[in-house]
Amino acid sequence: MRLRYAVLGLSLSMAATSALAANDAARKLAQDAIVVDTHIDAPSELLSHWDDLGVAAPTKEFDYPRAREGGLSVAFMSIYTSPEEDVAGTAWQTANTQIDAVEAMVGRHPDKFAILRSPGDVEKLRKGGRVLLTPGMENGAPIGDDLSKLADFHARGVRYITLAHSANNRISDSSYAVQKKWGGLSPFGEKVVAEMNRVGIMVDVSHLSDDAIRDVLRVTDVPVIASHSGMRHFTPGFERNISDELALAVAKEGGVVQLVFGTGFVSEKAASDMQAYFAAADALEQENAKLAAAGKPLKSKDEFEKAWKDAHPVPVVHIDAVLDQIDYAVKLIGVDHVGIGSDFDGVSGNLPVELRSVADYPNLVEGLQKRGHSDADIRKILGGNLLRVWGEVEKAAAKR
Repeated sequence: MRLRYAVLGLSLSMAATSALAANDAARKLAQDAIVVDTHIDAPSELLSHWDDLGVAAPTKEFDYPRAREGGLSVAFMSIYTSPEEDVAGTAWQTANTQIDAVEAMVGRHPDKFAILRSPGDVEKLRKGGRVLLTPGMENGAPIGDDLSKLADFHARGVRYITLAHSANNRISDSSYAVQKKWGGLSPFGEKVVAEMNRVGIMVDVSHLSDDAIRDVLRVTDVPVIASHSGMRHFTPGFERNISDELALAVAKEGGVVQLVFGTGFVSEKAASDMQAYFAAADALEQENAKLAAAGKPLKSKDEFEKAWKDAHPVPVVHIDAVLDQIDYAVKLIGVDHVGIGSDFDGVSGNLPVELRSVADYPNLVEGLQKRGHSDADIRKILGGNLLRVWGEVEKAAAKR
């Protein structure tokens, strides 16, 4: 996604039909189950290049025909804003524009899409083959310094917020930041978590530093989610993926870890390259600051980016990399605390060969069946666990 992948120069591959055709039993289960994907980056992609996602959009990884083919029931639409927009003060504008884009999808195709504001409405709204859309905000920057904006975004349908993204912000330290600012959550960030609990917005700990996740778990009084994270067990030293210790802590509080599909999170080499990139980019920035202070010419960031791309080709991975993550998480934290958050349309096409778009959830189902997971457990992983957590957060807020 943007800084995570575009800046790393990972090549865009066109959304394509999977090389693997799932069997009938897997397809039937995917269609019957409630499939909830907690991270699809369609809104920001629409701002980059508009497509009507109610019909086939082959340059995207999410559109209605393939969502129905794959059995997708609930798609959390990522409302992403960058650290640069945070600094520029434009994050609020960008976030609201993306929410407008989600609402426009429904307005254009009310027979195909509906906004989902409560897990209790899933069965009613998905009748007729609708795909249900819920905004999930990636980066808390749009709230600025104003806690009241949390209620405003809740009113607009936002049901989770990832507190930070690829840089430290006023709320929290980022896992990607080489230099941490707060040592976890900021004092304001603690207030943000408490207010999210109050209004009924799920707290998302993906992207946060380890210390920030610990702070979230200390402050929150409802379960939290990791909307799109990998297991760090497979990518040692990569803080962006969740550690065993913290995954267990999230599960202990009733939360759920939604496992991501992107190559950069499930491949040890790709994760190592990404971590090295952030360190190298930080070193370049510091060097250029010294050069600027001395009145000397700066080193070219464009040349740095090109050299990095050429030296770090993205590895090809297969669905087993994702299945291994699910197997490991289920054994570690229990099947009641595992879900999926693909990052479709957010990783520049760098996905397992058999998981190229929202049409491909049946391939995941078949893989889980072959590895011995029961259909009941697969239903939990596909969406049941996330809906449970969402429901608990909603009920707790209603009692306040």
